[in-house]
Amino acid sequence: MGLVHGAAGSGTEPAANREPPRMHAAPMPALTDEWERRVLDDPNLLGDIAFAIGGPFHLMYPERVARNIDGFRAAFERAGVDGVIYYGKKANKAACVARTCAQQGAGVDISSVGELTSALAQGVRGGELMVTGPAKSDDLLWLAIRHGALIAVDSLDELDRLATIATPAAHARVLLRVLPDASTSRFGMTAAELDAALSIIGSSGTVGHESIRLEGFSFHLSGYDAVARAEQADQLVDRCRDARTLGHPATTISIGGGFGVDYVSATTWAEFTDQLDSRWFHAGKSFDSYYPYHFPAPGPAMLTDILRHRGLAERLRDNDIRLAVEPGRALLDHAGCTVFRVRGSKTRHADGQPYHLVTVDGSSLSLSEQWFDSEYLPDPVLWPPRPGGTPAPTCVGAATCLESDMLSWRRIPLPRPAAVGDLLIYPNTAGYQMDSNESAFHDLPIPPKAVLHEAPGERWRWMLDAG
Repeated sequence: MGLVHGAAGSGTEPAANREPPRMHAAPMPALTDEWERRVLDDPNLLGDIAFAIGGPFHLMYPERVARNIDGFRAAFERAGVDGVIYYGKKANKAACVARTCAQQGAGVDISSVGELTSALAQGVRGGELMVTGPAKSDDLLWLAIRHGALIAVDSLDELDRLATIATPAAHARVLLRVLPDASTSRFGMTAAELDAALSIIGSSGTVGHESIRLEGFSFHLSGYDAVARAEQADQLVDRCRDARTLGHPATTISIGGGFGVDYVSATTWAEFTDQLDSRWFHAGKSFDSYYPYHFPAPGPAMLTDILRHRGLAERLRDNDIRLAVEPGRALLDHAGCTVFRVRGSKTRHADGQPYHLVTVDGSSLSLSEQWFDSEYLPDPVLWPPRPGGTPAPTCVGAATCLESDMLSWRRIPLPRPAAVGDLLIYPNTAGYQMDSNESAFHDLPIPPKAVLHEAPGERWRWMLDAG
């Protein structure tokens, strides 16, 4: 998933001839949309929201979700493939995202009763739901059947339970989740288990009046390899063909998620990875890996690569198979950011060079990468902008009593020293960052989500998310 690096060595050149070590990385500015630049340029918007909320908050822009859905849909259309998009709801709980999916005709991938009911509450219809996850509860299976959701079955015992819940009058629509070859994943079924599953489905009713309807197969791969996804999908075309000979419709293959997002430029990412030095981080902190923050073929472009590989699109068309994708992060690209207020600052030194250690009014639980023993790398933006400042290497700590609760261990080259009351805006955090690990630690409230809408006259309006 990430790149592995060791800290750079100190070199063997005599000390008198060496330049002082650089105590901060080069800037890592995030790639931005026009709407993000407009928000940062607005002299009042962020300050007004921060004043009204009184603490850290997340800013969501659902219009960008709609554009991302359109991008995936366009990739299917260019390839001439019947495709369906399910938003991986675990990536962000915001109600405005599920509502946008309903408005755009996209489905939602859910894994709990809570996710199912919240998706329905935002207008997503039952038949537009994909139910995934291991060992689903009977309540979730029952609700999924009642609403006509597509269920990705992970195991034989889950299929057995499903067969006791489904009836010919309320049948279950299922995909069988496949364990890819050579995978060590705990999810999915082996070839022998898939054969057994077909026997279970066959015994649950007769074709045309069945309690379990096999609509196809699914899989999920870790990492971001387009070729591996294309080749696994190609194998499942043959499985669909074989299932049809047994009387099953088998018209859908779901390839899951794992569509990369491009956060920073290629040049920025290469400079960071080529020169990475633990001395850039507070207390010499180091990480084993990072998300690939530059991704050359992100989101819809990666889908295009998958469909092109070895004629997969043609195979799908020739066999009348629909391809389903379940992107989470990629549908949230540029759809939101996270805002903290500076509470205090102190000066520290490393190798004789000063840097700032800022404390903000939130927690690294709002930047989930930290809680997977990694670092969220795109630079936060210091707001409001002020001309003529002196660059200030800065680490960012949280307002908790935990030594490890750091939002940015890396010394970020801010354009000026951050002052109490300033805002730090972490960009492009809607995908997983702002939702995966947040909790009311210290009895602090979970930061709310402010939903941004454009108003007449190129003005902004905002409201709190309904979720």
